Amino acid sequence: MTDYGHALRFGTFITPSADDPGRAVALAELTEAAGLDLATYQDHPYNPGFLDTWTLLTWVAARTGRISVSGNVLNLPLRGPAMIARQAASLDLLSGGRFELGLGAGAFWDGIAAMGGPALTPGQGVAALSEAIDVIRQVWDTDARGGVRLDGKHHRVAGMKRGPAPAHDIGIDLGAYKPRMLRLTGAKADGWLPSLGYIEVADMPRSNRIIDEAALEAGRDPRRIRRMLNLMGGAVLPTGRGFLQGPADQWVDDLLPLVLEHGFSTFILGGDDPRAIQAFGAEVAPALREAVEKERASAGTVTGPVRPAAALGARRPGIDYDAVPEELRDHAVEPGDRGYARVRHGYMQNGRPGLVLRPESAEQVAQALGYALDQDVPLNVRSGGHGISGHSTNDGGVIVDLSRMNRTEVLDPAARTVRIGAGARWGAVASALNPHGLAVSSGDYGGVGVGGISTTGGIGHLGRAHGLSIDHITAMEVVTADGRVLRASDDENPDLFWAMRGAGANFGVLTSVEAVAAPVGDVVLAQFAYDASNAAAFLRAWGEITAAAPREVTAFLITGPGRGGSGPAARATVVYAGDDTDAAVAALEPFLKAGPVLDQSAQLAPYPAILPFDEGPHQGAGVPASRSGLVSEISGDTARALAGMLASGATYFMQLRQVGGAINDVPADATAYAHRHQAQAVVALAPPRAAHRLDEQWAALDGAIDGMYLSFDTRTGPEVLSLAFPEPTLSRLREIKAQYDPHQVFDQNFPIEPAGD
Repeated sequence: MTDYGHALRFGTFITPSADDPGRAVALAELTEAAGLDLATYQDHPYNPGFLDTWTLLTWVAARTGRISVSGNVLNLPLRGPAMIARQAASLDLLSGGRFELGLGAGAFWDGIAAMGGPALTPGQGVAALSEAIDVIRQVWDTDARGGVRLDGKHHRVAGMKRGPAPAHDIGIDLGAYKPRMLRLTGAKADGWLPSLGYIEVADMPRSNRIIDEAALEAGRDPRRIRRMLNLMGGAVLPTGRGFLQGPADQWVDDLLPLVLEHGFSTFILGGDDPRAIQAFGAEVAPALREAVEKERASAGTVTGPVRPAAALGARRPGIDYDAVPEELRDHAVEPGDRGYARVRHGYMQNGRPGLVLRPESAEQVAQALGYALDQDVPLNVRSGGHGISGHSTNDGGVIVDLSRMNRTEVLDPAARTVRIGAGARWGAVASALNPHGLAVSSGDYGGVGVGGISTTGGIGHLGRAHGLSIDHITAMEVVTADGRVLRASDDENPDLFWAMRGAGANFGVLTSVEAVAAPVGDVVLAQFAYDASNAAAFLRAWGEITAAAPREVTAFLITGPGRGGSGPAARATVVYAGDDTDAAVAALEPFLKAGPVLDQSAQLAPYPAILPFDEGPHQGAGVPASRSGLVSEISGDTARALAGMLASGATYFMQLRQVGGAINDVPADATAYAHRHQAQAVVALAPPRAAHRLDEQWAALDGAIDGMYLSFDTRTGPEVLSLAFPEPTLSRLREIKAQYDPHQVFDQNFPIEPAGD
């Protein structure tokens, strides 16, 4: 008796008839409506009466929203493996991870040859399929270096670029009956997919034994191979007699031994009868699930996913991997998983986390938080992972990654109210809101996460016209240290709402925000390049020009030391928050007088166009030594201190971000971000090894520094918190910390001590 412990799945095997293409699609839609899990189609390209299966699968995936789709099985000899890999990954990405890959070695060789395909012997067909699986897995393995290479007898790939990576680990299921194919299934496949009629129940133990032995020889756990079965010729009838002929309870009696004794866990109903599909989903599937669950509980059957030995060996100490909540397992990423490289690093910090949990709801965040706190490792929370100080990853700990909580919804276009998931990126938010003529002021890079800015401040290109990001927020959904899911607003938990807007990383996991967006369509984007050799004079002029600019203008300046004997250069991005080009020209002309202009451009553009971002994974470029401060003006002394810093070579990157305007309209005590009178935010970066040199130069600004924006500083300690949160803000934060996080669960991101400690 063999029960491999897989969760049960149910699907349909639909005829891809070209005579009635709409029916082939409608039956897949019915499959989903009936509560089944997957819709599959046979693939015989040489049959002119059938639709092309790849085209049909794409259409069906677009017409459904939950079920998986698959060929049953795809004809490999007429479809090159490199293209199959690309097509499969593309459809998986487009469908949100709903594609499975069923493959066959080939049959009906006359028809294949008539289409120009190879005429192979059965043994050659198996060898070609084995090579094809290797090619496909290489294409999907975007974490590996170099191109795809295979110099086989049947397939040759010479340096093909890898990717794209699919949205999930696509299972490769083989239609197999003979020993060679069964051994290949055990050695390389994820699923075995025979059909009743081609295999008898009496043959199943022997076939399973061959698969299991081949798996063990390949160093695989046999439980990794899902056993699937096409049920051909069955009928769900009120009355009837014979195997799979009769009412639902008879089907349960017939199928239950196939689960418990022969290890099958996926049953695919053949035929195109809508009534049978409905009954299969409404009657057979739930009854069989209940019966199997009861038998497994009685027998103590081991269930759940099986991991390869290499993945188990990559696990980190201090984490109980088997205790991950069931709701989180499908999207949990461990060091040995494909895709780990995409989630391990932050924008700056290199990471080697032991586990990355990717919840998709506040309730799942609470589960993830509760689980993480039971582990003897660090906990970090990640929104976009873009933070300069690198608090969104760790070494050996648990990451609660919110990237799947990324929806942007317009709740009321007239009232301009929106709801945004904390895992969304601001570039995607801008693109979603722009068709409605709306925007929420955000940073200057579209890859920054909503959660990071919404708990810190949000100094961006629309700042002086529309305020900080946090100034738009009207409510927050927060998971607190004790696992509660709270709504925070002026009317509900107002103390938490106040603290979250500026110091939120200390008080809970932000899962979503509600905000009132600003009416924003096109804006004018101007870019200037300057010769800043006379840095002190240039910076002084910059301060005067920006101070005199209308509040529709927000200007950001980046400078760096000179190279190759030349003096410092500067690059400016200046945004006029409106589409009045005449007014914009008048507001921008003074910037031509800041210093010698090397280049200039201006264009009318939609707001999303000024928030570029790369959707690829973070690479962990290395956490710099970063210093941040706020100043009320660029005085002569301040300009000289900044120029001296550039001349010293202590910084390779210095930025001035203009604030003021609408930002300063908000009372200082309205949010935990209390800096509502300053004019510029100053940032300077240096290599970590040169931090002491940077500090020596930064000290020249002591008389001018008037507060700090935490997102751009890598220092820690009480003096940092006192700059970021001037009294009475800090004392109030400590009181609220004692209420919501007295045990300092959230202690990785500029931690605030609770009052009384």
